[in-house]
Amino acid sequence: MMGTPVTGPGGTPPPTYATLAAGQRPEYLTSCRALTDSVYAGLDLTGEIESVHTQGIGDTVLLEGDAGLDGLAVCHLGPGSEAGEGVCYVKFGAVRPGRGAADRFERLLDACELLATVRGLDRVEAGMNLARTDAYGRMIDRGYRTGLQGVAMHRPNEAGYSRPDTYVIDDWR
Repeated sequence: MMGTPVTGPGGTPPPTYATLAAGQRPEYLTSCRALTDSVYAGLDLTGEIESVHTQGIGDTVLLEGDAGLDGLAVCHLGPGSEAGEGVCYVKFGAVRPGRGAADRFERLLDACELLATVRGLDRVEAGMNLARTDAYGRMIDRGYRTGLQGVAMHRPNEAGYSRPDTYVIDDWR
């Protein structure tokens, strides 16, 4: 688990699932499924996105791009969620793979940090697997520091989405 204090100025909140009109949500869930499936075949966060929204424990950042959805981050926000007091906890985040993924990842982190600022939270926490070497390095460069170290074990012994070419944040709690 890595974390950083929120120090940036506020601004316009990033687009989120909760700010969408109800009629737009099914289309965005389809886009979210397509994005996560491109990271790892069969990966679908629909249930998590809807659960966080329905329970009122957070929101999902939607990172728009020229070609559609560039990224998403399911965030737990403050008390009553897994984040706890004063924290934006990125439960899961991912960006569209391929050329430009590193820049999309930076934009996703910007959006999560801005969400925390707008919500009056003091800290952003996010899980990062060290196999995602560039994503990890970018978080270090932004001031994120390790607060909890864990071990990921996969069965069968496959990399899944814990590869150097992926830009994924995942649950380490």
